[in-house]
Amino acid sequence: MKLKQLMLAPVALGMIAPAAATAADLNLAAVNQYSTGEQVSSVTQLSDVRPTDWAYQALSNLVEKYGCVAGYPNGTFGGGKAMTRYEAAAILNACLDRVTESTDELKKLLAEFDTELTVITARVDGLENKVGRLQSQQFSTTTKLSGEVSMILGGVPDYTAAGVKGYGNTTFNYDLRLNLDTSFTGQDLLRTRLRTGNFSKYPFGTSTNNIFKLDKAEDWNNAVYIDRLYYNFPVGKNGATKLTVGALVRNTEMAWIPSAYKSNVLDFFQLGGASGTYNKATGEGVGLQWKQPVAKGKPGFIFNANYVVNGSAVNSANTTCTAGCKNGASGSDSTYGVFNSDSGINIMTQLGYKAPQWGIAAGYRYGTAQSGVRDGNGVAGSALGLNQTSDSIALNAYWQPVKSGAIPSVSVGYGYNFVNGNSTSPGATRQKQAQSSKSWMVGLQWDDAFVRSNAAGIAFGQPANAEGASGSNPWLAEFFYKVQVSDNISVTPAVFYASGSSNSTTNAANQPSFTGLGGVIQTTFKF
Repeated sequence: MKLKQLMLAPVALGMIAPAAATAADLNLAAVNQYSTGEQVSSVTQLSDVRPTDWAYQALSNLVEKYGCVAGYPNGTFGGGKAMTRYEAAAILNACLDRVTESTDELKKLLAEFDTELTVITARVDGLENKVGRLQSQQFSTTTKLSGEVSMILGGVPDYTAAGVKGYGNTTFNYDLRLNLDTSFTGQDLLRTRLRTGNFSKYPFGTSTNNIFKLDKAEDWNNAVYIDRLYYNFPVGKNGATKLTVGALVRNTEMAWIPSAYKSNVLDFFQLGGASGTYNKATGEGVGLQWKQPVAKGKPGFIFNANYVVNGSAVNSANTTCTAGCKNGASGSDSTYGVFNSDSGINIMTQLGYKAPQWGIAAGYRYGTAQSGVRDGNGVAGSALGLNQTSDSIALNAYWQPVKSGAIPSVSVGYGYNFVNGNSTSPGATRQKQAQSSKSWMVGLQWDDAFVRSNAAGIAFGQPANAEGASGSNPWLAEFFYKVQVSDNISVTPAVFYASGSSNSTTNAANQPSFTGLGGVIQTTFKF
């Protein structure tokens, strides 16, 4: 303010005085008249000043903003007349008086807020130092690191297999995921994910079936693997279409499972009851997603299509793959081609409609040898053998209330799997794969249950079960309550119950039974 006022004073003098008079032309009477003239509050009070004058705006600022220009007693300004040095001094003195007043007020304000200004200055200096340190030591300008650690204590009762018990255990396991997310344009994503853990493929020692598979459980054996490696980017001008290409990508991450039920406990209930279509095939792949361009919060259609090769467990020579094979858990390798039908090809398409409170979708997956149903027991849960293919369909829908409360969200899903052809793979186990299976689920979830940010839910359904096989049809249920301790920590106690036995085409007696109650306490840390 002070600087602006000091600059305006000489500028104004130059504008209102076309020609400066000498000391010899001094008219003390005129100076006295001017210096003692009444200060005007508006430039309109000066009768000889018009808006069309070239210096009108400058004069208006001096009169109305700074109050340091007065007119002559006759109500004129005399802007076209020559001005003596004394007249100039009178105008400059009036402006300096205003500047002095403002300066004194500013000094008082500075003194009053001296403590606060010192604190702010110190914080700014500290922030600048931190920013400088971050710029010099940062990992990358384009990459962000995020992670998730889950520790799960749980167990199930003993199971019987041919009259022998000993398949149930209480275990304490962990799962660790580290995401390196890179963006080059702000709209694309290069994801590299490292993962490890100490789970077994079959949790709790249930080695005869996979019905109790946990969502967090993979067979890593404490080794660190690259779990995801793909690139996602928009295609076109409006961003409605996105393309995903990756050497390790999952088909369900390139699709949409219409479900509001999110327990993250049992694997089956995270797949919308259609574990044949949404089988989590992971490997080399490419995917296309199109979303109808609509305003945010408006309903629209979604279309997905993807191609994933999830690896092979049996080679073309009809011999079982041993060393180096993960049964598709880590995707295929260079031993098998991405277009080899024996390598576990998964082709998925999906059409859905999503609104703010509800969504619905129909999905289809075609699978070749070594692709299969994600979970189940006995026949339905095994991978397809050579010369076999499968067709899987899924119908899913959900509804959720506008506000959380006593009314839960409702999620339903149904899946059916058609298996075609007889396996030429070695062993009777694969010969019995030429059967179809079905599955379904219903899930209810309450958000903000009892406490804000906590959630509760209950789900029940039938995992994929081979039709026409011996053994009882399995059904599964779970209940969970998620306690959100903080933004980064959650604790989820859950109980689950299964009833049934492993099915088989051999009609063997004493099929392994897995009826019983189990539970977990799952603690998750996100950063």
